[in-house]
Amino acid sequence: MMGVNDLPAAKAVTLHRPPARAEVPRGPWSVAAVQALLDKPFNDLLFEAQAVHRAHFPEGDIELATLLSVKTGGCPENCGYCPQAAEFDTGVKAQKLMEVDEVVRAAQAARDAGATRFCMGAAWRAPKDRDVEKVAVLVEAVKGLGLQTCATLGMLKPQHAQQLKAAGLDYYNHNLDTAPEYYGDIVDTRTYQDRLDTLAHVRAAGISVCCGGIVGMGETPVHRAGLIAQLANLDPYPESVPINSLVRVPGTPLADSDPIDPLDFVRMIAVARITMPKARVRLSAGRQQMGEAVQALCFLAGANSIFYGDKLLVTGNPDVEADVQLLRKLGLRARQTTEQGACA
Repeated sequence: MMGVNDLPAAKAVTLHRPPARAEVPRGPWSVAAVQALLDKPFNDLLFEAQAVHRAHFPEGDIELATLLSVKTGGCPENCGYCPQAAEFDTGVKAQKLMEVDEVVRAAQAARDAGATRFCMGAAWRAPKDRDVEKVAVLVEAVKGLGLQTCATLGMLKPQHAQQLKAAGLDYYNHNLDTAPEYYGDIVDTRTYQDRLDTLAHVRAAGISVCCGGIVGMGETPVHRAGLIAQLANLDPYPESVPINSLVRVPGTPLADSDPIDPLDFVRMIAVARITMPKARVRLSAGRQQMGEAVQALCFLAGANSIFYGDKLLVTGNPDVEADVQLLRKLGLRARQTTEQGACA
């Protein structure tokens, strides 16, 4: 099977990027200011986003991150988008935490295919002490392969964040999902402040933050602006910002939601790039439904990270071969080195 490292080297260096100067407005970002960006003429918005992107990422590379569900299903939360919630009948069966050797094999395969970051997800509301001890062992094992490590385990206590940092965790993912005003329509088993508290614990422990949201959940345009404003006004804003398009899973409350217009999704990527210029903006869930043309527009709008591999936790994702071919067609190259906890 061909991997990203097999892409012709000549094509990886033939992009000629003229010097770009982008005047980036500084925060704090009001919802109205973000909405004004989202409402810009499409070409103008993409031009501005591309200028910001070139100014901060002149190499134009794409980060490849692989996500593995190390503990699947049985979650007591009722997030309306999630097939792993115990109260929804989605066909996902609860499974215990994977063994170390299983995770190492998956991480090795991801590294061999070209991924530089390995993310481990566990369907917990909040891990217990014994859970964090076991995940810390997984983090150490994956770090030993030379990969960046990321985990998403639910809400964290301060001591748990510190324990994961000591094990070598580079990033912690904890998404805000949507704007505060719409959050209660999506989940009511935890509060928005719970999410913000976990992010604060992660920051205090010295772990870099991966935090984004989901669109296509029935939210209004102002809710989308509110999500970006919340993310951009975090101090500092996240080093990684995954923007997800809802994967509508039968059995979940949001299974019948109207999909977001593809160009509106591209707008979200562009505005994330403008408001968080140094972040890795990740084109995340929903890529399988987008097609190559929309993904290409997202890269033009400033996306420079993707989840890489044929599955995201329990939902589908373009397979490795498809992503290799897409990067080849677009003349894009994969990032070959890691940014250990740093904002590029």
